[in-house]
Amino acid sequence: MPATPAAPDILISEVGPRDGLQSVEATMPTAAKCRWIDALVAAGVREIEVASFVPARLLPQMADAAEIVRHAATHAGVTVMALVPNLRGAQAALQAGAHKLTMPVSASRAHSLANVRKTPEEMVEEVRAVAKLRDAIAPGVKLEAGISTAFGCTLQGEVAEDDVIRLATLCVAAGADESGLSDTVGYANPVQVRRLFRRLRSELGAQAGAAHMHNTRGLGLANCLAAWDEGVRTFDSSLGGLGGCPYAPGASGNVVTEDLVFMFEAMGIRTGIDLDKLLAARVPLAAGLPGEPLYGMTPDAGLPKGFAPLR
Repeated sequence: MPATPAAPDILISEVGPRDGLQSVEATMPTAAKCRWIDALVAAGVREIEVASFVPARLLPQMADAAEIVRHAATHAGVTVMALVPNLRGAQAALQAGAHKLTMPVSASRAHSLANVRKTPEEMVEEVRAVAKLRDAIAPGVKLEAGISTAFGCTLQGEVAEDDVIRLATLCVAAGADESGLSDTVGYANPVQVRRLFRRLRSELGAQAGAAHMHNTRGLGLANCLAAWDEGVRTFDSSLGGLGGCPYAPGASGNVVTEDLVFMFEAMGIRTGIDLDKLLAARVPLAAGLPGEPLYGMTPDAGLPKGFAPLR
Protein backbone atom coordinates (compact mmCIF):
# COMPACT_ATOMS: atom_id res chain seq x y z
CA MET A 1 0.00 0.00 0.00
CA PRO A 2 1.22 3.54 -0.74
CA ALA A 3 2.27 5.53 2.30
CA THR A 4 -0.28 7.94 3.73
CA PRO A 5 0.84 11.52 3.06
CA ALA A 6 2.00 13.38 6.14
CA ALA A 7 -0.24 16.15 7.45
CA PRO A 8 0.60 19.61 6.10
CA ASP A 9 2.72 21.84 8.31
CA ILE A 10 1.00 25.04 7.23
CA LEU A 11 -2.23 26.25 5.66
CA ILE A 12 -2.11 28.21 2.42
CA SER A 13 -5.37 30.14 2.15
CA GLU A 14 -6.08 31.05 -1.47
CA VAL A 15 -7.71 34.48 -1.71
CA GLY A 16 -7.59 35.02 -5.47
CA PRO A 17 -11.28 34.39 -6.19
CA ARG A 18 -12.12 37.25 -3.80
CA ASP A 19 -9.16 39.58 -3.30
CA GLY A 20 -7.83 38.98 -6.78
CA LEU A 21 -11.04 39.28 -8.75
CA GLN A 22 -12.32 42.38 -6.94
CA SER A 23 -9.15 44.19 -7.95
CA VAL A 24 -9.40 43.79 -11.73
CA GLU A 25 -11.73 45.71 -14.02
CA ALA A 26 -13.08 42.69 -15.85
CA THR A 27 -15.73 40.45 -14.31
CA MET A 28 -14.95 36.75 -14.57
CA PRO A 29 -18.03 34.75 -15.66
CA THR A 30 -19.54 32.58 -12.96
CA ALA A 31 -18.84 29.32 -14.79
CA ALA A 32 -15.19 30.32 -15.21
CA LYS A 33 -14.91 31.08 -11.48
CA CYS A 34 -16.27 27.63 -10.72
CA ARG A 35 -13.75 25.96 -13.04
CA TRP A 36 -10.92 27.91 -11.41
CA ILE A 37 -12.04 26.92 -7.92
CA ASP A 38 -12.35 23.30 -9.03
CA ALA A 39 -8.75 23.40 -10.27
CA LEU A 40 -7.53 24.89 -6.99
CA VAL A 41 -9.27 22.13 -5.06
CA ALA A 42 -7.77 19.50 -7.37
CA ALA A 43 -4.32 20.91 -6.52
CA GLY A 44 -4.93 20.32 -2.83
CA VAL A 45 -5.84 23.84 -1.69
CA ARG A 46 -7.81 23.37 1.54
CA GLU A 47 -9.09 26.90 2.21
CA ILE A 48 -10.36 29.33 -0.42
CA GLU A 49 -11.77 32.81 0.02
CA VAL A 50 -14.26 32.61 -2.80
CA ALA A 51 -16.29 35.83 -2.63
CA SER A 52 -17.11 39.09 -0.93
CA PHE A 53 -20.69 39.82 0.13
CA VAL A 54 -20.98 43.49 -0.78
CA PRO A 55 -23.52 45.39 -2.91
CA ALA A 56 -23.14 44.54 -6.60
CA ARG A 57 -23.22 48.25 -7.49
CA LEU A 58 -19.96 48.67 -5.55
CA LEU A 59 -18.22 45.49 -6.69
CA PRO A 60 -19.98 43.97 -9.71
CA GLN A 61 -17.25 41.32 -9.81
CA MET A 62 -18.84 39.83 -6.68
CA ALA A 63 -22.49 39.89 -7.80
CA ASP A 64 -22.59 36.06 -7.95
CA ALA A 65 -21.14 35.57 -4.46
CA ALA A 66 -23.90 33.30 -3.16
CA GLU A 67 -23.78 31.05 -6.21
CA ILE A 68 -19.99 30.75 -5.96
CA VAL A 69 -20.16 29.85 -2.26
CA ARG A 70 -22.76 27.18 -2.95
CA HIS A 71 -20.62 25.67 -5.70
CA ALA A 72 -17.41 25.72 -3.67
CA ALA A 73 -19.20 24.09 -0.73
CA THR A 74 -19.85 20.97 -2.82
CA HIS A 75 -16.17 20.10 -2.42
CA ALA A 76 -15.56 17.93 0.64
CA GLY A 77 -12.64 18.87 2.87
CA VAL A 78 -12.39 22.47 1.70
CA THR A 79 -13.07 25.46 3.94
CA VAL A 80 -15.13 27.96 1.96
CA MET A 81 -14.43 31.46 3.20
CA ALA A 82 -16.24 34.71 2.41
CA LEU A 83 -15.41 38.30 3.23
CA VAL A 84 -18.23 40.21 4.92
CA PRO A 85 -17.96 43.90 5.82
CA ASN A 86 -21.11 44.05 7.92
CA LEU A 87 -24.08 42.20 9.42
CA ARG A 88 -26.06 42.20 6.17
CA GLY A 89 -23.17 40.61 4.30
CA ALA A 90 -22.75 38.03 7.06
CA GLN A 91 -26.42 37.07 6.88
CA ALA A 92 -26.14 36.49 3.13
CA ALA A 93 -22.89 34.54 3.43
CA LEU A 94 -24.25 32.27 6.16
CA GLN A 95 -27.42 31.68 4.17
CA ALA A 96 -25.30 30.67 1.16
CA GLY A 97 -23.40 28.14 3.29
CA ALA A 98 -19.99 29.74 3.92
CA HIS A 99 -17.82 27.81 6.39
CA LYS A 100 -15.80 30.79 7.55
CA LEU A 101 -16.33 34.54 7.58
CA THR A 102 -13.57 37.12 7.48
CA MET A 103 -14.15 40.76 8.34
CA PRO A 104 -11.83 43.62 7.29
CA VAL A 105 -11.12 45.81 10.33
CA SER A 106 -8.66 48.54 9.40
CA ALA A 107 -6.21 49.96 11.92
CA SER A 108 -6.07 53.11 9.77
CA ARG A 109 -9.02 55.37 10.44
CA ALA A 110 -8.71 56.94 6.96
CA HIS A 111 -8.69 53.56 5.21
CA SER A 112 -11.54 52.24 7.36
CA LEU A 113 -13.76 55.17 6.40
CA ALA A 114 -12.86 54.81 2.72
CA ASN A 115 -13.24 51.03 2.65
CA VAL A 116 -16.30 50.33 4.83
CA ARG A 117 -17.50 53.83 5.80
CA LYS A 118 -17.06 53.06 9.48
CA THR A 119 -14.43 53.92 12.07
CA PRO A 120 -12.29 51.10 13.49
CA GLU A 121 -14.31 51.28 16.71
CA GLU A 122 -17.56 50.95 14.79
CA MET A 123 -16.14 47.92 12.99
CA VAL A 124 -15.40 46.24 16.32
CA GLU A 125 -19.11 46.60 17.12
CA GLU A 126 -19.90 45.15 13.70
CA VAL A 127 -17.71 42.15 14.58
CA ARG A 128 -19.69 41.80 17.81
CA ALA A 129 -22.99 41.83 15.92
CA VAL A 130 -21.77 39.27 13.37
CA ALA A 131 -20.43 37.01 16.13
CA LYS A 132 -23.80 37.15 17.88
CA LEU A 133 -25.60 36.24 14.64
CA ARG A 134 -23.14 33.42 13.96
CA ASP A 135 -23.58 32.04 17.47
CA ALA A 136 -27.35 32.07 17.06
CA ILE A 137 -27.74 30.46 13.63
CA ALA A 138 -24.44 28.84 12.60
CA PRO A 139 -22.19 28.19 15.62
CA GLY A 140 -19.88 25.94 13.60
CA VAL A 141 -18.82 28.79 11.31
CA LYS A 142 -15.48 30.42 12.12
CA LEU A 143 -15.09 34.19 12.27
CA GLU A 144 -11.81 35.94 11.54
CA ALA A 145 -11.07 39.64 11.94
CA GLY A 146 -8.30 40.63 9.56
CA ILE A 147 -6.55 43.79 10.74
CA SER A 148 -6.06 45.73 7.49
CA THR A 149 -3.29 48.31 6.98
CA ALA A 150 -1.51 46.79 9.98
CA PHE A 151 1.89 47.83 8.64
CA GLY A 152 1.06 51.24 7.17
CA CYS A 153 -1.48 53.00 4.98
CA THR A 154 -1.31 54.96 1.73
CA LEU A 155 -4.02 57.29 3.00
CA GLN A 156 -2.95 57.83 6.60
CA GLY A 157 0.74 56.97 6.44
CA GLU A 158 2.17 55.43 9.60
CA VAL A 159 -0.12 53.20 11.65
CA ALA A 160 0.79 52.88 15.33
CA GLU A 161 1.60 49.31 16.34
CA ASP A 162 -0.19 49.79 19.64
CA ASP A 163 -3.36 50.59 17.68
CA VAL A 164 -2.99 47.38 15.66
CA ILE A 165 -2.59 45.13 18.69
CA ARG A 166 -5.38 46.89 20.59
CA LEU A 167 -7.76 46.49 17.67
CA ALA A 168 -6.95 42.79 17.22
CA THR A 169 -7.52 42.21 20.93
CA LEU A 170 -10.83 44.06 20.85
CA CYS A 171 -12.02 42.00 17.87
CA VAL A 172 -11.30 38.72 19.64
CA ALA A 173 -12.99 40.00 22.78
CA ALA A 174 -16.00 40.90 20.60
CA GLY A 175 -16.33 37.30 19.43
CA ALA A 176 -13.88 36.74 16.56
CA ASP A 177 -12.23 33.31 16.73
CA GLU A 178 -8.95 34.76 15.53
CA SER A 179 -7.37 37.95 14.29
CA GLY A 180 -4.58 38.15 11.71
CA LEU A 181 -2.55 40.96 10.20
CA SER A 182 -2.80 42.29 6.64
CA ASP A 183 -0.18 44.29 4.76
CA THR A 184 -2.92 45.85 2.66
CA VAL A 185 -0.69 48.32 0.82
CA GLY A 186 2.64 46.49 0.74
CA TYR A 187 4.47 48.65 3.26
CA ALA A 188 5.77 45.87 5.54
CA ASN A 189 9.36 44.73 5.92
CA PRO A 190 10.59 41.53 7.62
CA VAL A 191 11.81 43.21 10.82
CA GLN A 192 8.44 44.93 11.24
CA VAL A 193 6.58 41.69 10.50
CA ARG A 194 8.55 39.78 13.14
CA ARG A 195 7.99 42.48 15.73
CA LEU A 196 4.26 42.87 15.16
CA PHE A 197 3.43 39.15 14.91
CA ARG A 198 5.51 38.50 18.03
CA ARG A 199 3.37 41.04 19.87
CA LEU A 200 0.15 39.64 18.39
CA ARG A 201 0.97 36.06 19.36
CA SER A 202 2.05 37.17 22.83
CA GLU A 203 -1.31 38.91 23.26
CA LEU A 204 -3.66 36.41 21.59
CA GLY A 205 -1.83 33.08 21.65
CA ALA A 206 -3.62 30.51 19.47
CA GLN A 207 -6.13 33.16 18.39
CA ALA A 208 -3.47 35.06 16.48
CA GLY A 209 -4.39 34.48 12.85
CA ALA A 210 -3.04 34.58 9.32
CA ALA A 211 -0.37 36.62 7.61
CA HIS A 212 -1.87 38.40 4.59
CA MET A 213 1.07 39.92 2.72
CA HIS A 214 1.25 41.87 -0.51
CA ASN A 215 4.19 41.88 -2.88
CA THR A 216 3.84 45.52 -3.90
CA ARG A 217 7.50 46.27 -3.20
CA GLY A 218 8.88 42.79 -3.73
CA LEU A 219 9.01 41.78 -0.06
CA GLY A 220 6.03 39.44 0.07
CA LEU A 221 7.93 36.15 0.39
CA ALA A 222 10.48 37.63 2.80
CA ASN A 223 7.64 38.88 4.98
CA CYS A 224 5.92 35.48 4.93
CA LEU A 225 9.16 33.83 5.99
CA ALA A 226 9.51 36.37 8.81
CA ALA A 227 5.97 35.53 9.95
CA TRP A 228 6.79 31.80 9.82
CA ASP A 229 9.80 32.45 12.06
CA GLU A 230 7.40 33.97 14.62
CA GLY A 231 5.11 30.95 14.60
CA VAL A 232 2.49 31.93 12.01
CA ARG A 233 1.15 28.85 10.22
CA THR A 234 -1.60 30.28 7.99
CA PHE A 235 -0.70 32.39 4.96
CA ASP A 236 -2.98 34.15 2.48
CA SER A 237 -1.90 34.29 -1.15
CA SER A 238 -3.35 34.61 -4.64
CA LEU A 239 -2.78 32.52 -7.74
CA GLY A 240 -0.91 34.58 -10.30
CA GLY A 241 -0.45 37.36 -7.75
CA LEU A 242 -3.84 38.91 -8.49
CA GLY A 243 -5.12 41.34 -5.92
CA GLY A 244 -5.02 44.64 -4.13
CA CYS A 245 -7.53 46.97 -2.51
CA PRO A 246 -9.75 49.28 -4.57
CA TYR A 247 -9.79 51.79 -1.68
CA ALA A 248 -6.04 51.85 -1.08
CA PRO A 249 -4.16 53.52 -3.95
CA GLY A 250 -1.09 51.59 -5.05
CA ALA A 251 -1.99 48.41 -3.16
CA SER A 252 -1.25 46.04 -6.00
CA GLY A 253 -0.21 42.46 -5.84
CA ASN A 254 -0.86 39.68 -3.35
CA VAL A 255 1.87 37.17 -2.67
CA VAL A 256 1.91 34.67 -5.55
CA THR A 257 0.55 31.32 -4.35
CA GLU A 258 2.79 29.37 -6.71
CA ASP A 259 5.94 31.06 -5.39
CA LEU A 260 4.84 30.77 -1.76
CA VAL A 261 4.12 27.05 -2.07
CA PHE A 262 7.44 26.46 -3.83
CA MET A 263 9.37 28.36 -1.15
CA PHE A 264 7.90 26.36 1.71
CA GLU A 265 8.08 23.00 -0.07
CA ALA A 266 11.72 23.64 -1.03
CA MET A 267 12.40 24.35 2.65
CA GLY A 268 10.90 21.00 3.66
CA ILE A 269 7.70 22.55 5.00
CA ARG A 270 4.64 20.63 3.81
CA THR A 271 1.79 22.62 2.28
CA GLY A 272 -0.32 19.68 1.10
CA ILE A 273 -0.50 21.31 -2.35
CA ASP A 274 0.58 19.65 -5.60
CA LEU A 275 2.72 22.23 -7.39
CA ASP A 276 2.21 20.78 -10.87
CA LYS A 277 -1.58 20.88 -10.42
CA LEU A 278 -1.34 24.35 -8.89
CA LEU A 279 0.52 25.62 -11.94
CA ALA A 280 -2.16 23.96 -14.10
CA ALA A 281 -4.81 25.98 -12.23
CA ARG A 282 -3.47 29.08 -13.99
CA VAL A 283 -5.07 27.80 -17.21
CA PRO A 284 -8.72 28.27 -16.15
CA LEU A 285 -7.75 31.54 -14.46
CA ALA A 286 -6.23 32.89 -17.66
CA ALA A 287 -9.17 31.63 -19.71
CA GLY A 288 -11.62 33.40 -17.43
CA LEU A 289 -9.68 36.69 -17.50
CA PRO A 290 -8.24 36.91 -21.00
CA GLY A 291 -5.53 39.54 -21.28
CA GLU A 292 -5.13 40.01 -17.52
CA PRO A 293 -1.43 39.77 -16.55
CA LEU A 294 -0.52 36.93 -14.22
CA TYR A 295 2.64 37.03 -12.15
CA GLY A 296 4.99 34.55 -10.53
CA MET A 297 8.64 33.57 -10.79
CA THR A 298 8.06 29.84 -10.32
CA PRO A 299 5.56 29.58 -13.21
CA ASP A 300 8.01 31.40 -15.48
CA ALA A 301 11.09 29.42 -14.47
CA GLY A 302 9.51 26.02 -13.86
CA LEU A 303 10.42 23.61 -11.10
CA PRO A 304 14.11 22.82 -10.56
CA LYS A 305 15.52 19.64 -12.05
CA GLY A 306 15.05 16.80 -9.61
CA PHE A 307 12.61 18.74 -7.42
CA ALA A 308 10.49 16.21 -5.55
CA PRO A 309 7.22 17.08 -3.82
CA LEU A 310 6.99 16.37 -0.11
CA ARG A 311 4.88 13.39 0.95
